[in-house]
Amino acid sequence: MDSPIRAATRPRTHPLIGIPAASLEPSPNPGALYFQFSGNYPAALAACGALPVVIPLGLPEDLLAALFERLDGLLLAGGVDVAPEEYGETAHPKLGRVDALRDATELTVARWALAADLPILGICRGIQTLNVAAGGSLYQDLAAQLPNAGRHTFTPSESPWERPTHHVDVTAGSRLADILGVARLAVNSFHHQAVKQPAPGFIPAARADDGVVEGIEDPGRRFVVGVQWHPEGMFRSDPLARQLFAAFVDATKP
Repeated sequence: MDSPIRAATRPRTHPLIGIPAASLEPSPNPGALYFQFSGNYPAALAACGALPVVIPLGLPEDLLAALFERLDGLLLAGGVDVAPEEYGETAHPKLGRVDALRDATELTVARWALAADLPILGICRGIQTLNVAAGGSLYQDLAAQLPNAGRHTFTPSESPWERPTHHVDVTAGSRLADILGVARLAVNSFHHQAVKQPAPGFIPAARADDGVVEGIEDPGRRFVVGVQWHPEGMFRSDPLARQLFAAFVDATKP
């Protein structure tokens, strides 16, 4: 194998896709930041020919910008709740844990990506982060704020990642419909928050049977799609999940 230094001078053949990390709390080394996210995200991207790279939290803005300038795409992953202050609300009693350092990094790079028309895929928390970054709002807790909604909160111990728990209807004519090629699909579900008001310019691209928004997209940009389910947990067994990642990676190529 050629040395990495020589290889780095060659034309890029695998699009570079950034995934912001999450804070690991409590830190196993007090005073030091530790980061985490599921390995299913980089695995799904790599399976579709992309080169995933972790975006650390807390970088100085000039270095974060230098890293961002090298990216071909941005994946916003799942995780804890987005702080309601970021969309002009106070905390609901059912709000879960938030990650201020992650909010700061993700909202910054998401807004940069929107301004630069860089392809974005948001997953679970990621659809929520994307919506907030673009000016939308969230339900802080579906059970409390939308009591007629069905059950959306499962745990991997009771329902494995690859097991669907409910269906969503895909909006006809949407990019998501073009990608998946179906009007209805079964998805997994591990969330207690959801999109309330889609951001200006965004459309609901999928809804659950109870009306909860399960997909959003901006039809005016190259590729900006968010889904509330976890396709990275299903991509090994579900061809539709694989199609979504493949479409995202294709959109990041020149």
